[in-house]
Amino acid sequence: MRSIAYLFIVPGLLAALAGCAKSDAPKPAAPAAAEVTVVTLQPEQAAMNTELPGRTTAYLTAEVRPQVGGILDKRLFEEGTEVKAGQALYQIAPATFQASVDSAQAALARAQAGLVSAQVKADRYKELAAIEAVSKQSNDESEAAYKQALADVASSRASVETARLSLSFTRVNSPISGRIGRSSVTQGALLTANQEAALATVQQLDPIYVDVTQSSVDLLRIRRDMASGKLKMGGDGRPTVRLTLEDGSLYAQEGRLLLAEATVDKTAGSVTLRAIFPNPKRELLPGMYVRATMQGAVADNVLLVPQAGVSRDAKGNAIALVVGADSKVEQRVLTTGQVVGGRWIVVKGLNAGDRVIVEGLQKVRVGTPVKPVEAPAARVAAAPAPSAAAAAGPAQAPAGAAAAAPDAQPVSPASSVSPAAPLAAPASAAAAAKK
Repeated sequence: MRSIAYLFIVPGLLAALAGCAKSDAPKPAAPAAAEVTVVTLQPEQAAMNTELPGRTTAYLTAEVRPQVGGILDKRLFEEGTEVKAGQALYQIAPATFQASVDSAQAALARAQAGLVSAQVKADRYKELAAIEAVSKQSNDESEAAYKQALADVASSRASVETARLSLSFTRVNSPISGRIGRSSVTQGALLTANQEAALATVQQLDPIYVDVTQSSVDLLRIRRDMASGKLKMGGDGRPTVRLTLEDGSLYAQEGRLLLAEATVDKTAGSVTLRAIFPNPKRELLPGMYVRATMQGAVADNVLLVPQAGVSRDAKGNAIALVVGADSKVEQRVLTTGQVVGGRWIVVKGLNAGDRVIVEGLQKVRVGTPVKPVEAPAARVAAAPAPSAAAAAGPAQAPAGAAAAAPDAQPVSPASSVSPAAPLAAPASAAAAAKK
């Protein structure tokens, strides 16, 4: 009986002692609200510009080649300078060609002398044939000889012109006005007519072309913007274009869009657009990398969100974390437009007055209370986009999903956490629970 009593009494005492110990343990402290930086959205004006990468191309390009063969006597220009159309660039030894001109002129003189004799004979036979002093056949033969002498004179004149033309080709002239590059030959080189290697290249740099590449989808949008007046047009009815140079500076001259290729590149799905710019100071050289911005109309009442406040979820959708009226974090799915000054134009998903979190995203989860602090205006304009390195997390968006979105940006830390994930306990609360 005693053993049975112990079996009931001892476990009850142990349970009572455990309950007392548990009631005496301190409860975990509630986590403090994290401080985050927010931007309160207000309707603004935005210039709907389109920025495209491209390279400069010379307006005219001419490769200089000899049209006759011979030994090069001298070079008549300074490399890297401006030349005029028709300016002599090279001199080929002319002695052989001058001799050909002299020979052709002598042959012309002989043909002209023969023409005089044939004409006199033909006239005399014509008079004699009228009185039947000579046969009709003799008259016909004299007339034919005269016409042959005329043909010989014409042929000799043509030979003279050919020889003179060949002589003129011994001076190799510039076909266009522009800047000439380095010479590929030196004095004493043997040149051949229409040789494959060019002697030099002349490029006209004022004006200059800028060729940019744009996807065929965006080309359709640009054409719609042109038709609706959303793009700023010049006096000739073409969109105006500004250039940003390789060093980040803005090119002073304004250009205009000329044309688009008639076909789409099958591999890249892109189309080449061409703009033309004045280049009086020769600041732009062929082959330079530039960014061309097509000036758009100003859109009113748009919402602009810093790129740091927009991230991607696992499906590639643009999302933003917003501080609600109860100071708790809410997630919004966005529809974004183009980037203006480092900020996304939000078409759908946010309203005026919403407070978007732009700093401190890694410290918060959806549904948790936060302490919002308004970001200064200067920091809003210069807010950087989230880096890909900081985006590493257990639920990053797949590469295919990010690539599928045309305006995809690196995934932010907030987008790598499920909204239902529990908060980690603070260090002090965890230590108290351990005790």
